[in-house]
Amino acid sequence: MFFHIKELQYHAKPDKPDPLFAKKLQEILGGQFGEISVALQYLFQGWSVRGNGKYKDLLMDTGAEELAHIEMLATMIARLLDGAPVGDLEKAAKDPVIGAILGGMNPQHAIVSGLGAMPADSVGNRWTADYIIASGNLLADFRANLNAESQGRLQAVRLYEETTDRGVKDMLSWLIARDTMHQNQWLAAIKELEAKENVVVPSTFPRNLEKREVSHVLFNFSRGNESAAGRWAKGPSMDGEGVFQYVEHPQPLAKKPVLRPAPPYIHDTPPSVIQHHRDDVLPPNLY
Repeated sequence: MFFHIKELQYHAKPDKPDPLFAKKLQEILGGQFGEISVALQYLFQGWSVRGNGKYKDLLMDTGAEELAHIEMLATMIARLLDGAPVGDLEKAAKDPVIGAILGGMNPQHAIVSGLGAMPADSVGNRWTADYIIASGNLLADFRANLNAESQGRLQAVRLYEETTDRGVKDMLSWLIARDTMHQNQWLAAIKELEAKENVVVPSTFPRNLEKREVSHVLFNFSRGNESAAGRWAKGPSMDGEGVFQYVEHPQPLAKKPVLRPAPPYIHDTPPSVIQHHRDDVLPPNLY
């Protein structure tokens, strides 16, 4: 059950309207790493936790807070669109300043949403549920959450640098601080789960069923060998299950593939047209 409290979590009032910046703010509302994405990501992760406890509460607490951030951003965008010149555009465009604003304003803010926020990013792509990750594995999901908060904070900081509006900066400063907390909480939860399980996801798969001989090998597929200088190329592996190895000149471990010709009704290019070298032709029983 959810309750809506009419007061905002924090202030969302600009010094003055700015339709162009309203368009930019759409990114951290309805973009891939925007508030809609993280709100639904955390809620779906929480709803999928089989049982109760601190991890479920952490997800539900944070998801509910992100809903509050959606409302803050939607309010700020609507206020930035106050007084947008959407009437006689031809007349308004004679003013160079207004013309510049109109040139960058999202026309859908006037045509579609009636000077309100939309579930879309800064270039008009509609928000999609493809953005959210909820796998049922908490360690995998918390790592996805850390990435989402890292990308979201980065975008909020960039937007902070792009405006001189004190009201917008004030709200962004709050959101940036909350992203700081959320990165810290997911890191803390990740470390706790890694200590209980392991750093490799999933920890429940029997390690003897994987090809252990390549479980901790870095293959060099670049010119040069600069990647050999990293912690990932030598010393104990991070999962404590082996020692990192570096293979500078990796060699293929299997022969080049040869596919059986498709049946005639598929109408692929006929085998007689495709030139085969003698070592490409295998007896039928070896396909």
